[in-house]
Amino acid sequence: QVQLVESGGGLVQPGGSLRLSCTVSENIFSFNNMGWYRQAPGKERELVASITSGGTANYGDSAKGRFTISRDNAKNTVYLQMNSLKPEDTAVYYCLTSRWGNFYWGQGTQVTVSS
Repeated sequence: QVQLVESGGGLVQPGGSLRLSCTVSENIFSFNNMGWYRQAPGKERELVASITSGGTANYGDSAKGRFTISRDNAKNTVYLQMNSLKPEDTAVYYCLTSRWGNFYWGQGTQVTVSS
């Protein structure tokens, strides 16, 4: 059973930073793109950022210029560095990947941006 485990969420003040981690239980080279999504209360889940196995990154409009996605293949881990956080970034952040037509989600990590 493939498992994705997120960590790094928490409470941060506006303008602050957090780094989220998503560790996969298997070699991440066997998966397609890795992605971070988020879902705020009452809103649909949205793409934050994704990264290919070759390291090419793609960002949602809300993340451009503030967030950076990266991967450490040796650790089977994908990171999301979030800077200049805003209250509207408050959400549960989820890691997603897919392989052979199957999609795998992590359990989510809460990010709260508040003074």
